Amino acid sequence: MPRPYNFSAGPATLPEAVLQQAQAEFLDRRAAGASVLELSHRGPEFMQVAEEAEADLRTLLSIPDDYAVLFLQGGATTQQALIPLNFADPGQAADYVLTGHWGATALKQAEPYVMAHIAADTSVDGYRDLPARDEWTLSGDAAYVHYTANETIHGVEFRDIPDVGDVPLIGDFSSSIAAEPLDVSRFGVIYAGAQKNLGPVGITVVIVRRDLLGRAGQPRAPILDYRAHDRAGSMLNTPPTFNWYLAGLVFKWMLAEGGVAEFARRNARKAAVLYEAIDGSGGFYRNTVAVDARSRMNVVFSLHDDGLDARFLAEAKEAGLISLKGHRVLGGMRASIYNAMPEAGALALAGFMGDFCKRNG
Repeated sequence: MPRPYNFSAGPATLPEAVLQQAQAEFLDRRAAGASVLELSHRGPEFMQVAEEAEADLRTLLSIPDDYAVLFLQGGATTQQALIPLNFADPGQAADYVLTGHWGATALKQAEPYVMAHIAADTSVDGYRDLPARDEWTLSGDAAYVHYTANETIHGVEFRDIPDVGDVPLIGDFSSSIAAEPLDVSRFGVIYAGAQKNLGPVGITVVIVRRDLLGRAGQPRAPILDYRAHDRAGSMLNTPPTFNWYLAGLVFKWMLAEGGVAEFARRNARKAAVLYEAIDGSGGFYRNTVAVDARSRMNVVFSLHDDGLDARFLAEAKEAGLISLKGHRVLGGMRASIYNAMPEAGALALAGFMGDFCKRNG
């Protein structure tokens, strides 16, 4: 039987070709006589995995040489706490732009360490739009400006890189990294939990401009110090080796598929198909996000009658469309269409939505 189309927001669907390769190598990778799960992270076999993964990610994202690439344990929320520790002096101001749940989470993680200043906040309107750049109120002496490029729960996404002058811009790209070409040189730091576009849960990529690693930051243990991780090649302690290996396979798959420019085209088509299904339903389906702020990665929508939600989800599952239930914060539905979601999946969902509307409208 074919696998269903998995619209989970994260952990998210992985490329089937990657899963098949990992399955084939599970007991013995490249005649090493053991699984990656069993090999020393300091042995030559895994060192090759790590080196290839970094080289492929640099190629995929066109990362300049003056940026360090770290592969760290945990998720993006951990980085949200480490960022002020590494890049801000005690009590220094840091600017935060809030456009959804994860931006608010980043602020909460930073508040114990910096004088967190909210530069813009769209919560009053339910996070349905993005704040115009000329409406932001930035601090004059902020250590950095932080924003969330794509909000998975509320379905809003920045498509342009905000201009914040000479202050380092820090972007949480957990749910949109590698979805289209990105000028990394515009950022001080980019971080991304892997479990949406880059690989499995449990490993996070941090891309940091090397001059920022020279900042003193705040007193912290070496394990919380980006400089220490950089010097140790992301192996200050035992890393999540299998997660790193799987991420490396995903990087190779993306490059073989045509890289971020190709995925940008695919993602635009997938999103257009689903938003057309919503907008063309005569109000049966609703998306309340401003059109210019709509996410390409997470299409959120509700049915005109939430009494139909359970039937929609049950029949979608029968049709081979799973993990469509919206986040508990909003309810409704959410279709996450990251890079590994094939266009056929978006077309199948749009077709099901049209049929369900006809039968229940």
